Amino acid sequence: MELVFLTILVLLMIVALTSGFPVAFALPGSAIISIALAAFSGYVVEGDVGAYFAQDGPVQWLSAGVTNFRSLYWDVERDTLIAIPLFIFMGIMLQRSRIAEDLLVAMAQLFGPVPGGLGISVVFVGALLAATTGIVGATVIAMGLISLPAMLRNNYSKPLATGTICASGTLGQIIPPSIVLIILADQLSNAADQASTLRKADYKEATGEFSMPSQLDITSASAGDMFMGALIPGLVLVGLYMAYILISALIKPESAPPVPYDGKYDRSFVIKILLSLVPPLTLIFVVLGSIILGVATVNQAGAIGAIGALIMGGYRLMEGKKHAYTPAILAVLSTIAIIALLNIFDLNIKNIKNNSDLIGIFLAVMTVSVLIFAIGWSALRAYRIDNTLHEVMIDTAKTTSMVFIILIGGAMLTSAFRAFGGEELVKEFLTGLPG
Repeated sequence: MELVFLTILVLLMIVALTSGFPVAFALPGSAIISIALAAFSGYVVEGDVGAYFAQDGPVQWLSAGVTNFRSLYWDVERDTLIAIPLFIFMGIMLQRSRIAEDLLVAMAQLFGPVPGGLGISVVFVGALLAATTGIVGATVIAMGLISLPAMLRNNYSKPLATGTICASGTLGQIIPPSIVLIILADQLSNAADQASTLRKADYKEATGEFSMPSQLDITSASAGDMFMGALIPGLVLVGLYMAYILISALIKPESAPPVPYDGKYDRSFVIKILLSLVPPLTLIFVVLGSIILGVATVNQAGAIGAIGALIMGGYRLMEGKKHAYTPAILAVLSTIAIIALLNIFDLNIKNIKNNSDLIGIFLAVMTVSVLIFAIGWSALRAYRIDNTLHEVMIDTAKTTSMVFIILIGGAMLTSAFRAFGGEELVKEFLTGLPG
């Protein structure tokens, strides 16, 4: 009978997901309903609510999902997931401050005259948004609202236009910094810990020795390793999407006609393109580069991205007004000064030996104060103008909460899967394979 309820669990999950029910509630809902059905059937038929479970009863398996979640994510040393709200804040701030829209408009003007140029620009901007948001929903919504009307207005075929948006929007799953990759790295870390414990137990049983050689131990992939592994495949996907649109436009010109730019390609156009492209690209390279080069952890890079997006949003919201770029200029200059001071002086207070070290620390304090002032100024702008900062923080909290609700649902679904012996079935299937 366990197989019957295991089948019911899988079918409930499939029906809930395909019907458009939110994932955050489809996963735990399927688990709760299937466990409740098994308990009710066991009570009616066998007189025992735990009769149709592999072991224990419904209460134990329902609580096991929450217990497993707490053991994974309530550990103060497990700080990988701190990066999630930081990257989400970064993406939503760039979207709400209309920097993402500026990117798309600038790229459309640049590539528009090329056959399929508007679609290519959508893919390019989708890749940039993927590298800033890390979540699919924000990217697809932004691209849909901004680019779909423009593509349809310029006689793009509906299948190509919508397909381009969907394909480029889902790049947020793979192009770093991806929220999915952070969660996957955390899950792999937990799995590696369990596998390491089992391997040590097997080694002790086989050899009688308590300590296992380090070369036999299992090491997990960090979030930074996941980012480095996903970067090249993500860029390959971007190239393939662009090539497909270009080839489609050449074979069927009516499906993706060129869009001539009405203005002039003069100095003001170049400045506009540079202002739209350089700051987001710089932020992406700084965030990813700091992780890949080992300068910063994923959490520290997330903080850099959030602060950078806040500063960029501050000057974009004040566009065309006096001192619009002053906080950004102060932030850039103070950052350069801090990097220079780090190379010139030993800024460790414990290592002060002479007046030169004192001067270096004094200068560092001054430059850090200027940087904090610039960040505060940008934050104040974002808070005052259209209440942008408040809305971005609310959206960040909602999205982050939804991510963790999905994690709780996944833990409960896993618990229900194990309750009906699914884990043993998978284990027997895999161990029964040749080799």
